[in-house]
Amino acid sequence: MTQQLARRSGGRAARHAARTAPPEASQRAIRPGMECRALNVLSETDIEKIHQAALTLLDEVGLADAPESGVAHLTRAGAVLGDDGRLRFPAALVEDTIARANREITLCGRDLRHDLKLGNARVHFGTAGAAVSLVDVDGRSYRDSTLADLHDAVRIADRLDNIHFVQRPMVARDLSDNREMDLNTLYACCSGTTKHVGTSFSDPANVPDALALLHMIAGGEAAWRERPFVSNSNCFVVPPMKFATEACQTMEACIEGGMPVLLLSAGMAGATTPSTIAGAIAQSVAECLAGLVYVNAVCPGAPAIFGTWPFGLDLRSGAMTGGSGEQALLTSGCAQMHRYYGLPGGAAAGMTDAKLPDMQAGWEAMCSNVMAGLSGLNMVYEAAGMHASLLGFCHESLILGDDLIGHALRCVRGIEVDDETLALDQVREVCLGGPGHYLGTAQTLKRMQSDYVYPATAGRMSPKEWAETGKPDLNAAATARKEAILAERDPARFDPATDTAIRARFPIHLPA
Repeated sequence: MTQQLARRSGGRAARHAARTAPPEASQRAIRPGMECRALNVLSETDIEKIHQAALTLLDEVGLADAPESGVAHLTRAGAVLGDDGRLRFPAALVEDTIARANREITLCGRDLRHDLKLGNARVHFGTAGAAVSLVDVDGRSYRDSTLADLHDAVRIADRLDNIHFVQRPMVARDLSDNREMDLNTLYACCSGTTKHVGTSFSDPANVPDALALLHMIAGGEAAWRERPFVSNSNCFVVPPMKFATEACQTMEACIEGGMPVLLLSAGMAGATTPSTIAGAIAQSVAECLAGLVYVNAVCPGAPAIFGTWPFGLDLRSGAMTGGSGEQALLTSGCAQMHRYYGLPGGAAAGMTDAKLPDMQAGWEAMCSNVMAGLSGLNMVYEAAGMHASLLGFCHESLILGDDLIGHALRCVRGIEVDDETLALDQVREVCLGGPGHYLGTAQTLKRMQSDYVYPATAGRMSPKEWAETGKPDLNAAATARKEAILAERDPARFDPATDTAIRARFPIHLPA
């Protein structure tokens, strides 16, 4: 009898283990690059009006402050330099550039498994930003972010299934030399993850060293150019309607070095863009169209991401409102414009104005992340971890954000309606002489992993179970998971020979 009970118990345990084991990547309910066009906050007429407004701005207002090299590239392409020093873009030049631009690009990871195919309405979520502080959940306080904090964030992101790429989320404020900060930021990101990395450069003079570092990591320049696993997040404009001279020079150097470029226009509605949502989108679109002409003038077909990033502003106080409903609409509208042009695009969502991972942070992050995903935004930047209107980054929020994005991605996947999912045969079987419920049926067991998303950190226990397990706190659970991840050996670290060679050539501050 005892042996029979053991066998039965073992059988139940085995079945439970099989049900709870993580499925193969291809069998998961959610995955990177799912397509979605479910949400359209702009009508076709609205989109056409915004497009025409952007063309008018480029033709009549143009952009100022291009570097000499940019003037040469752009006038050769067909832009017109006015007596006022502004470059204006005829509509025919813009339309022709849109038609010739790269429609689909692949952002490579160091690991092939993490390649991201951008275009159409394929959705990917990741980090980004330039937070200057790390949020200390236990102390409920902020302190200057460090290089080690950045490296830890990247290592954590590498382990989170729903973080598909890692763009530098915070600044290493313990490094005062800009060259060393750029190189160490690049090192910290690339050594912490095999996912695609995005980063910025503070000076165009730092790009050659950065490329040399990337060649060493890749195993040579040819290997790097074949699979560039880092992109340049480039604020090539200073809204309203001015080029950022040094950033443009950086962009040219990155393009020539084979690096994909994020064309980032980050105006503030009511301050550096019009206060209206439509006006902010139109100006951002105009600026990014100018950037698209620029990129294709430097190198036709170069991989570029159309990065309209207008942000909301609280017009009473002048404070940024990254967690607002207006921000969600700005991002969703930008995603529709990307789809209209058929260009790979990205925008910001998921950031919160809350200072800590709390209920406010949850509702703000979920609102814009879900809307961005349902709008088919290719690259959802700043999707997890960002607090205080981008001033603070929180490791625990990054972990909790992975669960939140999982829910958003399940919304992106949507509802499949076919003979199997309508389940008429199953209803007949259950109701006509069957058990009267669907628990344990073949279809329920078959689809419990492929149809449903289960949180990794959030709890779904009953109040009784919650009390019996010590009333666990969600932030404490995130901290425990953070510590467990960081206690493990970093699987993305470079091989010893490569790391030694890098340290011999560059001033790397992270310990070996």
